Amino acid sequence: MTLLFVSGNFLTLERGDVAGRTNATARCPTPKKCNIYGFSDWYKVGSYCVKFFSKRLNFTAAEYSCRNKVPGAHLVSVHNEEDHNLLVNIVKQADKSNPRVWLGAFELFKSGTFLWLDGSFWDFEFWKPGEPNHMHNAEDCVEMYLSDAGRWIDESCGKEKSYICAFKWHTILKPGSVKME
Repeated sequence: MTLLFVSGNFLTLERGDVAGRTNATARCPTPKKCNIYGFSDWYKVGSYCVKFFSKRLNFTAAEYSCRNKVPGAHLVSVHNEEDHNLLVNIVKQADKSNPRVWLGAFELFKSGTFLWLDGSFWDFEFWKPGEPNHMHNAEDCVEMYLSDAGRWIDESCGKEKSYICAFKWHTILKPGSVKME
């Protein structure tokens, strides 16, 4: 049996697969490794190299951690559904026990306007229905909630979650250097 998901991805269930025991991510494509020397454990997603970190930190500490790992790195920004789906697959393959992951987005002064920490345009969103809801009036940061297909929710920045760091490959290469093939 083959199923088509809204994302456009297919999942084929083999004879003997049982509902609740099927590993859907086993057949999902994983992004290619980032082909920059010293970053072979990072993945290429769009124009970024990304890496999932299971250590739980608050939003500020997670952003600071990303900046310390690679010059020019930030918590990840997401700009289309394809990249979003690749990020979901990376997290699910790395650590199925961490369903809540910080993204690099925050609300600007309770205005309802969200921004990416890396300064890129807010050109894509994948909110869970009813979100952002500011339920506790201090939900200014954005998390990806894997238990709901990776949909986004607003959350208190002080809560500790896993996170994904990202950097554009050209930010770490010296002028005249080339990527590994």
